[in-house]
Amino acid sequence: MSVTYIDAIREAQEKLLREDPRVFLYGQDIATFGGAFKATKGLAEQFPNRVFDAPISEDAMIGMAVGAAIEGMRPIVEMQFADFSSLAFNQIVNQAATHFYRTGMPIPLTVRLPSGGTPGSGPFHSQSMEGIYAQYPGLVVLTPATVSDAYHMLLDGVALDDPVIYCEHKFLYRWLKAKSINGDHLPIGQARITRPGKHATVVAYSAMVHEAVRAADRLAQDGWEIEVVDLRSVKPLDLDTILASVARTGRLLA
Repeated sequence: MSVTYIDAIREAQEKLLREDPRVFLYGQDIATFGGAFKATKGLAEQFPNRVFDAPISEDAMIGMAVGAAIEGMRPIVEMQFADFSSLAFNQIVNQAATHFYRTGMPIPLTVRLPSGGTPGSGPFHSQSMEGIYAQYPGLVVLTPATVSDAYHMLLDGVALDDPVIYCEHKFLYRWLKAKSINGDHLPIGQARITRPGKHATVVAYSAMVHEAVRAADRLAQDGWEIEVVDLRSVKPLDLDTILASVARTGRLLA
């Protein structure tokens, strides 16, 4: 039986709820409905009073989570769509991101962003916000591209004492499958060489890693060996792996 990308996210949240009493989930329709994409299906019944439906106010959702994090909890907030996080922009970039620098107190807060376009999503349900959040000091921005990374990077992100923006591409939810979740994983901030090559380096993240590999496989038929680097996170950015790859290939496409 295979494990999908969305399965991995749900399993990671289940593990966190089971093993860490400080963790709780908060978001619109995530308790009774199981979330817009069913990433929290059944968790409210399994963990009573740990999975909460939120009002339709993203600003209030993050504001509450910031307060809970200050008090020692480790909230995971699900935005129904990444686009909606712009309504909580002040709380994310002016409160959560700066709090440690202002007070010395950690903010262990994770915000899950279902990101990217899928057929029929329209202009308000298709945005990718990672490039915006990567510009702000204090935020960690994760962009897992594999089933195992979707699982392990969520666990590792929640364990951080920093506010984390966890970007999960909606296209990968049920399209991407693995036989199991790999027990070995890289630390946050370390990129992965997904496909070795010698003629050029392509740097990608999230769903575009798979597009880059597909293009590289096609070019290999014409004798071009393209190296594909999966960033895994856009902040921190693993410049060492990128530069080492470009030193080998002499060309970069990002």
